[in-house]
Amino acid sequence: MRTGRNFRFFRLTFHILLVLLSVPQVCTGNVEFDTWLTGLRAEAIAKGISTETLDIALKDLKPIPRIIELDRNQPEFKQSYRSYQKLVVTESRVKKGAEVLNTHRDLLENIRDRYGVQPRFLVAIWGLETNFGSHIGSFPVIAAVATLAHDTRRSKFFRSELMHSLKILDEGHVKYADMIGSWAGAMGQLQFMPSTFTSLAVDEDNDGRKDIWNSLPDVFGSASNFLSSYGWLPGYTWGRMVKLPQDFDNDLIGMATTKTLAEWLKTGVRRHNGEALPDADINASLIQPSGGKGPSFLVYPNYKAIFKWNRSHFYALAVCRLADIIAYEASLQNSVQ
Repeated sequence: MRTGRNFRFFRLTFHILLVLLSVPQVCTGNVEFDTWLTGLRAEAIAKGISTETLDIALKDLKPIPRIIELDRNQPEFKQSYRSYQKLVVTESRVKKGAEVLNTHRDLLENIRDRYGVQPRFLVAIWGLETNFGSHIGSFPVIAAVATLAHDTRRSKFFRSELMHSLKILDEGHVKYADMIGSWAGAMGQLQFMPSTFTSLAVDEDNDGRKDIWNSLPDVFGSASNFLSSYGWLPGYTWGRMVKLPQDFDNDLIGMATTKTLAEWLKTGVRRHNGEALPDADINASLIQPSGGKGPSFLVYPNYKAIFKWNRSHFYALAVCRLADIIAYEASLQNSVQ
């Protein structure tokens, strides 16, 4: 009988543990949140953040359990290049992109004259990041990054992002209530992380604020400033799909290898249709986003600047492909007007 009671006891204990483990743990650190917040406030004051800003930003601040759930359960996407392109480069996105390219052409061309970034690329990034500003997220940025900063998984990174977000608020670029973004703290129509904002956002409309939530001049100017800071070449495109010879040296594949187009031509690389590469003085790298069974691309410095935005070849190639198709669709729309 004792053995039976022991078995029931251990079985009950086991079920209780399962229930406890299934509950998302928000305060996973060793310090209670309020105590942690006191230390954070002191650090922020030492870094020059005003007490007025901290009173607004930290008042009644609590971790958001949903953010921990999302952080712990991020889906692992295993898609092919072609399936990803089909998912994000859609007919509706192309049509909308062409419309906004034509609608904001004067502003976009002024931005191009200032930074050198062609309008089609700005519209493509805008479209992929937030569907042209319609899906910027709904989480309060301060609370989101505070939740992740207090959590132990990536606390150092997000504590730094929290300090940047407090600085943005302190400088008056956005009101606390309007400072919204993704669950991971990516903000506004560009989905800039706070540290990216403080480094590269610009006040293009000269109103004293860098507003990537509501000001399209600031949105396009900030995106252009980001790309130009990573070596954007005005007047050049992003690259092209190419065809490789059967005996090609696969050790040359990757962003680490850079050659001129003339040098790539000598290795047997051709345009996808078999013609010779352009006679242009530009460096390029060869990539195969899906491995040897997928397409090959020669990519130029402008592609590498887009890759800095999001270090995914699938994403960067989607931006480039969407940009080219949007420009073509915009020209067709203009021709029928």
